[in-house]
Amino acid sequence: MAGAEEKTEKATPKKRRDERKKGNVFMSRDIVLIAGMLGSFLFIRMFFSSIVENARDYMVKMFSIGPVLEPDQMGQSTAVEFSLTFLKCALPMLLVAIVIPVIATGTQTRFLFATKKLAFKLSNLSPLKGIKKIFSLKNILEVLKSLLKIIVLVYILYTILMGDFIEIRKTMDMDLTVSCVYMLEMIYNMVMRVVMVFFVIACLDFMYQKWDFERNMKMTKQEVKEEFKQMEGDPQIKGKIRSIQRQRALSRMMQAVPQADVIIKNPTHFAVALKYDIDKDAAPIVVAKGQDELARRIIMIGEANGVTVIENKPLARALYASCELNSQIPEEYYGAVAEILVYVFKMNKKWSGGTQ
Repeated sequence: MAGAEEKTEKATPKKRRDERKKGNVFMSRDIVLIAGMLGSFLFIRMFFSSIVENARDYMVKMFSIGPVLEPDQMGQSTAVEFSLTFLKCALPMLLVAIVIPVIATGTQTRFLFATKKLAFKLSNLSPLKGIKKIFSLKNILEVLKSLLKIIVLVYILYTILMGDFIEIRKTMDMDLTVSCVYMLEMIYNMVMRVVMVFFVIACLDFMYQKWDFERNMKMTKQEVKEEFKQMEGDPQIKGKIRSIQRQRALSRMMQAVPQADVIIKNPTHFAVALKYDIDKDAAPIVVAKGQDELARRIIMIGEANGVTVIENKPLARALYASCELNSQIPEEYYGAVAEILVYVFKMNKKWSGGTQ
C-alpha cells in the first residue's frame, strides 16, 4: 500500500486564516521571557535610587512615629504607609514586568485572542496523547534547551564570582553604602551577561519555532486541490449550474418564439426570430436564434404557432452572426428586414401604412 501523501506545499492564505482563528500562531516564548527580564532589570537600574529612597523614608517614618502612637493607631498607620510605599516602589516594576511580555507576545501573534484555545476538549485528557506529547520532538528540544540555559547560567555565575572573588572579599572592609553599590553593580553586570547569552538562544529558538510552524502548516497537493474546490467551487458542479442556466435560457427563448412576427431561415442551418412592436420598439428585436438542430426547433415551433417563416440565406446568416439575443438588429440590416416585415404585416393585415 502506498504511504501517506507528503506535505510539500506551503500553507495557503485560507489555511493560515483558519489556523489563526483556532489560535494556532507562531510564537517564541524565549523572546517573551528575555523581553520581560531585560525590561524589569533596566527599570530597576534606572529607578533604583528612587526605590531605595522611598523605602528608607518609610523605615525612618515608622521608627520615628512608633514610640508616639498607640498600638491600634500604629497598626493602622503602618498599613497605610506600607501600601503607599508599595505603590511607589513595587507597582511600577510589576506593571513593567506584565506589560512588556504582553507587548512581546502581541508583536509576534499580532495581538490574537482566540477563544477556541480555551474550549474544553475531552481528547486532551487522554493518557496516551499526554505520553506522546511528553516524548515528542518538540518537548525533547525544549528539555535540551532548558539544560543548555542552566549550563550557561552556571558557567556565567561561576566565571563572574571567581573573577571578582577578591573584590567581593574587600567589600567586607568598605562602607556599607559603597559595598552595596558595588554588589548591585556586579549583580547588574551579571544579569546583563546572562540576558545577552539568553538573547542569542532566544533568537535561535525564534528561528526554530518559525521553521517548525511553517513545517507543520504545510499541505499535501490533495489538500490544496480540495481547498481550491471549496473556494472556487467544484468544476463539475459549476458545469452543471451553467448547463441548467443554458437550459432555462433556451426554454425562455423557445417560449418567446410564438410571439415573433417573422422567422428568417437559411434554410435549416440558421434561424432568427424577430419581433417588432411599431408603437414601442425603435427597431426589430431578436427574440430567438439558433443553428442546425436548434434552428429546426425554432422553425418547427414557429410554424406550429402560425409565425411566418421567410427563407433568406445571406440575411439569416448575417443576423445570426451579428445580433445578440433580446437586442435590436444593427442599422445596416434595417432596409432588408423592413421589406420582409412590410410583406409579413400586409399578409397578416397587421399594418396597412408605408414602410418605416
